[in-house]
Amino acid sequence: MQKYSRQREAIKNFLAARHDHPAAETIYLNIREEFPNISLGTVYRNLALLSEMGEIRKISIGSGPERYDGNIQPHYHFICKCCGSVLDLGIRGMDHIDILAGQNFDGEIEGHNAYFYGTCPACVAR
Repeated sequence: MQKYSRQREAIKNFLAARHDHPAAETIYLNIREEFPNISLGTVYRNLALLSEMGEIRKISIGSGPERYDGNIQPHYHFICKCCGSVLDLGIRGMDHIDILAGQNFDGEIEGHNAYFYGTCPACVAR
């Protein structure tokens, strides 16, 4: 078990209050308001630890920086190919995908990640 850290707790609370899936630098700039002496490296270390502990979700979108999500409940993401924004999709769980994937597989399927790509509403409106 990890020792309690006010900085780590602040990072976790910051992410829990947001739905825009910020990158580490955005998190760093906001956390600095409360902890002026925090380093970007400390933010990265705490994000990695929180992700490993399952308290936040790290989203790798391929190009660009990784994003972070305070919502660890199963849900799906949309990634805009124009602006790079990451949005939550309000669709029901697709647990049947795990069953389909396991039909011709001798191992055990424990879950899945799926990202949807396209153009977000803001970019479509431009």
